[in-house]
Amino acid sequence: MPSPSTSSRAHTEVTREGLVALLNEDLAREYQAVISYVVYSQTIKGPQYMNVAAELEVHAAEELAHALLIAGQIDYLGGQPLGVPKPVRISADPREMLQFDLDAEVETIGHYRTRVQQCESLGEYALAEHIRGILVQEQDHQTSLASALGVSTPDASPHAIR
Repeated sequence: MPSPSTSSRAHTEVTREGLVALLNEDLAREYQAVISYVVYSQTIKGPQYMNVAAELEVHAAEELAHALLIAGQIDYLGGQPLGVPKPVRISADPREMLQFDLDAEVETIGHYRTRVQQCESLGEYALAEHIRGILVQEQDHQTSLASALGVSTPDASPHAIR
């Protein structure tokens, strides 16, 4: 059985081409987030969710900015940004919609934390800083969604990703 430091190192070691593939997966998650936040912000019902709906609209714009940044970085690395989102989960239940978003944010944060390490291992320090900036907003989204659901902020460390 490999030691934690060995498996952690293997998890962060990646080639430039591998990083492009992983960033395209991140881009697909950003597309998913844009679509989810747009749909949810317009369909969430109930007076207790009025402020939440407005917040989701802001999140949609931030996720679009993340997608643009990630696509630009894929191009910078010599790759081709892809145009297919991860599947979007839909529900008529507002709490379920918010939980879908929270789950997606937790997954995204875990991947971006790993991506920072991978970028740095390749010497792509500027890209790592861009992703850190995205992480700040993603963690804000996570906190807002957990608060709206009245739950504790979930663990989004890379080892907690399902």
